[in-house]
Amino acid sequence: MGKTIKLIKNRSDIGAGTRGSDLGIDAIEIAAINKNSDYFNQFEFEDVKTHNESIYDKNRSSSAKRIEHVVEQCTRVCNAVKKNIEGNYFPIVLSGDHSSALGTLSGIKAAYPQQNIGVFWIDAHADLHSPYTSPSGNVHGMPLSAALGDDNLSCQNNEVPAETQQHWEDMKNIGNKGPKVLAKNLIYFGVRDTEEEEDKQIEKLHIKNYKVDELRYRGLQKCVEEALSKLSHCEVLYISFDVDSMDCDMISYGTGTPVPKGFDQYEIIAIINQIIHTKKVVCIEFVEINPLLDTKGNKMAETAFEVLEAITAELIIPAE
Repeated sequence: MGKTIKLIKNRSDIGAGTRGSDLGIDAIEIAAINKNSDYFNQFEFEDVKTHNESIYDKNRSSSAKRIEHVVEQCTRVCNAVKKNIEGNYFPIVLSGDHSSALGTLSGIKAAYPQQNIGVFWIDAHADLHSPYTSPSGNVHGMPLSAALGDDNLSCQNNEVPAETQQHWEDMKNIGNKGPKVLAKNLIYFGVRDTEEEEDKQIEKLHIKNYKVDELRYRGLQKCVEEALSKLSHCEVLYISFDVDSMDCDMISYGTGTPVPKGFDQYEIIAIINQIIHTKKVVCIEFVEINPLLDTKGNKMAETAFEVLEAITAELIIPAE
């Protein structure tokens, strides 16, 4: 690939409803130590400054909690990703909650303003809410709505204060003004826990979701091949891996919103590595590891590290 891997560590969990995903990066590093791996000594890294103390602030908006701080955090992530891509690095972003993905995508778009960006979203959740539709107000359920620049106003449930509306507009315009990805360039893997408002968006925007059962029935390689074909016009690709895409009963409950009947780690590795083979991937992100919720010691972080090691090997030595 001709690029040097840079680990971008974003220990922020302010977009989540449950505290603890900010500790996910340290949990992965502990998993590496316990495995006698020197992974985290092999690569340069960058720590993104965080704003986690903002969780103690009184929420000014119930429709988008701490959104002003999430905007600030996503801007920091955007700047880090853009700078490293332009410096000929391959960023592997290790983040807390999934709101960070809006920052990562904004950084990719800022680095490639004229390119079509293809997004593979490996997750149990669609993350398609906006402040106008969110039942929880947790911004980690909104990054794709912001990236698409679509508020889903036809499904509006919430009265959104003017201040929150302005922060939301700021969030949609981080890096470059306007959408970071087109709906036709977004593909889901493993989404299985959605609300009605999101289902209507998926239908309206014709977003393809490769569910776990479909992947297993039709064959993983065939489904990923088909997905890559759908995005063959995209010059650059981004992979966002939320660990809750994996089966919580089989793997671990060490994530903010665990969902059963998901993938195992070997399926995740196979999906990501097949996408890497295109040599179009410019950034990969891991999110939502929460060791405070792990009932099996550090199992979720250990499994995430297993995935991280396997996909990094593919990045360093691309398959012929």
